[in-house]
Order: sequence, then structure tokens, then C-alpha cells
Amino acid sequence: MDSCPEFAKDPRLIKVLQLSSLVFFSIAFKLILFSIVNIFSYGLITGTPNEDTWPGVTSLPDFKSSFPRWPSKELGNVIPNLDLAGLNLLKKMLCLDPSRRITARSALEHEYFKDIGTVP
Repeated sequence: MDSCPEFAKDPRLIKVLQLSSLVFFSIAFKLILFSIVNIFSYGLITGTPNEDTWPGVTSLPDFKSSFPRWPSKELGNVIPNLDLAGLNLLKKMLCLDPSRRITARSALEHEYFKDIGTVP
């Protein structure tokens, strides 16, 4: 972190890097990062995917019609201490449909990080 002074200025960047590292590690080594409990917790917040939230999801090979059906929750109620810009970014990151989910570059350029400066 010493080679990048921007990280010392804002702890959010360190968290982004740490989470990105875990995701990259899990993809690179084909490991399951989250336990089944965490996956269900994710579903309790985002709601169970359906054709409205993720067109084509029901035709995916691992989709099961027997999955529990949960409605999505308002993120502001789940994480009340996060400001509006943070909630907006999180909502875009948690978008179930991969084609509509925010890209890493767009996430770094999001309003939530506007006070950090330019992204390399």
C-alpha cells in the first residue's frame, strides 16, 4: 500500500482492494468464496432472481424452481448508516443481472468516491 499514497488517504480504497483481491482469488482458483449461508443472506437482501430482475435466469442450468422466493429489501433499511451515494453504488453492485451490473471502472468513478480524486 505504501507505493500508492491514495490508499493512505481513504480507507474505502483499501476495503475495495481487499474485497477485489478475495473475489479475484476465488475466481482464479475456482474456489467457493461464500458459504451457503452467505448466499442465502445475499438472496434475502436482493430477493430471489426472477425473469423481471434477471431476464433468462430461469433457463440457466443451475436455476431451480424450488429455490426459496424472497422479495428484495430496501438497502437503506438494511444498511441505514450508508449515505445515498453509497446506497446507490451498492445497489448497482448487487444487481442480479450481470449485463446490468456496474462495471469495476464505473464503480471506481461513481459519485461515492468523488472526493478521492481521479482514478488511475
